Amino acid sequence: MVSCWIRASQSLYVCPKNLRPLYSPPLVTLPDDREIDVMSVKRLVVQNLRCWLFGFALANLLLTTTVNAGAGLVPAPPSINADSYILVDFDTGEVLVEHNPDLKLPPASLTKLMTAYILAQEVELGRLGLNDVVPVSRNAWSQNPVFNGSSLMWIEPGKVVTVAELERGIVISSGNDATVAIAEHIAGSEKAFVDLMNQYASEMNLVSTHFENSHGLPHPDHSSTARDLAALAIAAIRDHPDRYTVYKERSYTYNDITQYNRNHLLREDDTVDGLKTGYTREAGYGLVASAKRKGMRLISVVMGSSSTGSRKAETRSLLNYGFRFYETVRPLTPEQVLVEHRVWKGLSEQVSLGVSRDVVLTLPRASVEITQSVEVDTPLIAPLLVGDVVGRVLLSRNGEAVAEIPLEVLNNIEAAGFFARLWDSIVLWFQGLAG
Repeated sequence: MVSCWIRASQSLYVCPKNLRPLYSPPLVTLPDDREIDVMSVKRLVVQNLRCWLFGFALANLLLTTTVNAGAGLVPAPPSINADSYILVDFDTGEVLVEHNPDLKLPPASLTKLMTAYILAQEVELGRLGLNDVVPVSRNAWSQNPVFNGSSLMWIEPGKVVTVAELERGIVISSGNDATVAIAEHIAGSEKAFVDLMNQYASEMNLVSTHFENSHGLPHPDHSSTARDLAALAIAAIRDHPDRYTVYKERSYTYNDITQYNRNHLLREDDTVDGLKTGYTREAGYGLVASAKRKGMRLISVVMGSSSTGSRKAETRSLLNYGFRFYETVRPLTPEQVLVEHRVWKGLSEQVSLGVSRDVVLTLPRASVEITQSVEVDTPLIAPLLVGDVVGRVLLSRNGEAVAEIPLEVLNNIEAAGFFARLWDSIVLWFQGLAG
């Protein structure tokens, strides 16, 4: 059998009469005396249709790839072996990763974040001095049977200890005795101090947190959550930056006993500068950590982990994920003039418009710049006061909206006199007639 297929055009194949295959399907004669194999035409149509569909799908794939190339795709977060955890951007409060963040769990020594926060607050208010000497009661004595087998600073009745020393004993040594000593010194008794702790928790909106002691030893009603502890850590860094520097100290010596900070990440990652570890048999292993890289600070909380090594590795995984795939951007700054706009019926014909606060966003990391556009609710009529909202700033990246910020007046514009206002009213009226 001899067969021949010759391309006669872009869309169909023909065969000359003298080279037809035996037992060929019916042929159709064209005006130029060529004949077309009808079955071949059918196959060709199907083939061309498949090619067209494939080309269409490929074009769409390439277009999608081009559009999203700079958008910063974010993979699923790492799987963490812990009962509860959360990863938060310090500046925006944006939650990047979470698992059971509102599960109430015993916080163990993570409790001391609140104890240390109140100490720092009292120092800032001037009601407590770092060099103040603190008496050590029998309740606060390291030999108190309540503290048996737990972490201690090893303070003793009759031995001088200052507020600054107790602060390091709480933050670095995680001393339960130190927390009772400072609690009694600030509030008169540990019970009264615990009431103060719960008041602060309420003011901070730590809705799932309740304290029963100052140190975190087990109590059935003593609990917190990863979300609340992240908020508490943010408050500690934001409200008391000078006192926060203590959290990154790697060791502390008191009473000739040197103890090392249990946050091992401090020795392995220079970007980590706090905060606190915790452990009891009931709570498991916990770690609240903070790290700052290239202007971005993240807070991670891990609760109910299985070991010291596990909580460290899990925290490192969370932090690395956050820094690798997200960024904190500051596209707008306060008092930055975004546009000068026409004002009617005022002593000035122009007003400066912008934003009154830093605009900080947490976005997937990408190479594409953020673009801004301004929409003004016209006409602007005097008087105008600083802070008046007169429109909006639209922020977008790669064609997608990322935020809408109120556009505000940056300088006061007083109302003009009667005749000037009348004239502007007439002009506005004619402009309205014109469309």
